[in-house]
Formats: sequence, structure tokens, C-alpha cells
Amino acid sequence: MGTLYLVRHGQASFGADNYDQLSPLGHEQGVRLGRYWARIGFVPDAVLTGTLQRQRQTWAAIREGLGETAPATPAVECDCLNEYDSEAVIRAIYREPLPPPDTPELYRAHFHRLRDGLTQWMAGTVSPEGMPSYNDFAKGVATVLAHVREHHLGQRVLVVSSGGPIATAVGQVLGTSPETTINLNMRIRNSAVSQTEFNARRHSLITFNTLPHLGEPGDEGLLTYT
Repeated sequence: MGTLYLVRHGQASFGADNYDQLSPLGHEQGVRLGRYWARIGFVPDAVLTGTLQRQRQTWAAIREGLGETAPATPAVECDCLNEYDSEAVIRAIYREPLPPPDTPELYRAHFHRLRDGLTQWMAGTVSPEGMPSYNDFAKGVATVLAHVREHHLGQRVLVVSSGGPIATAVGQVLGTSPETTINLNMRIRNSAVSQTEFNARRHSLITFNTLPHLGEPGDEGLLTYT
């Protein structure tokens, strides 16, 4: 048996011109996770990340928190762990953009549109510009799960990715409907850890969307979703 740890990136720069950048709070979330793992003696045998800046920066923050216990082996990057383009998903069905989501109402409207776009993308009824089909996106995630089973049996593997790939991976492990996969996607918190155990044939979900590193009094301000 092996163990796979799926970690969503820390808080990015939602609403800014460049979303693909950790906020200072997002960096702190990653460092906290690394410190927690150092405290309990956890060190991954292998690390995989996407190629997006916020994913790379999250792994760098985790390494910072791990300190001297951080693994010497560099992370393997795979673009099949990259997030979908949420703006392209929304534009596929809503041509008129919303103003920047700087109010609760606009924030809710943004995610309502995203949910609609994801539903249609997953059903194959729209093709967001510059993006693969959802079937190809899901095949990329399945390839990562198969790679972990084939090459890392008996090891502890860390994957640093985003909400879409992680929800898709969990959905594949559980056999969920597209609607449930979208619901999972919308609930994954920044720097949250989901865990599977795996053998050569399959993964089994052990935990989902946990924040063991942010459980102290006063940590409530570190709980974020974007």
C-alpha cells in the first residue's frame, strides 16, 4: 500500500489582474502545512505539482515549513495537474463579463456562472476557448493516479494541484456524478489535504478537504476558498 496526499494551493490573488500568484496569506497557509508535517515527522517520498505559479509557490512554501526535513529530490511537474481556465469556462456561456468580484453579490454571481459553465463543459455541450474537452482533462488526472500506483507503490506521494484536478481525482476514486464532482470542487479549501491509500489496482479515499495545520484558536482567518 501507498498513501497519496492531494493538496490544493494556498490562497491565490482572486479578483486581481494576475490570479496565478499566492497572496501573503496563501504563502502562510503553505508554510503552516509544512511546519505541521515537520512536527509529526511526515516527509513525502515523491512530489508532483502542476506548472502553474500558485502551485509551484505552494510547494515552495511547504518546503520552507518542512525546513531541514524537506526532501532533496525536486518535484516533478505535470501540466495535467493544472487548473482549468475558469474565465474561459464562464465566457463559453456568458459573453458579457461581470465587474470585478469585490462585493458578496458579485462573488456569488461569479461562482454561479462558474458552476453553470462547468456543468456544460463536463457534459460536452460547450468548448471553452483554449481548453481541452473535459474528457481529456479527466484523462490527464487519471494518468496521474495511474502513475502513482505504478511507480510509487509503498511510498508517500504528495501532489500539489488545484480544486478542479483534485475534485476530479476524488470523483474518479468514488465514482461520483459530474454534479457531485462540481460540488466537491466548490468546497475544497486553500491548502486543504485529501488523502487516499492505493495499491497496484486502485485508490481508496481516506480523508477529504482537511486542514490539520489550521486547527488552533485564532486560525479562523486563515480559512479561505479562492
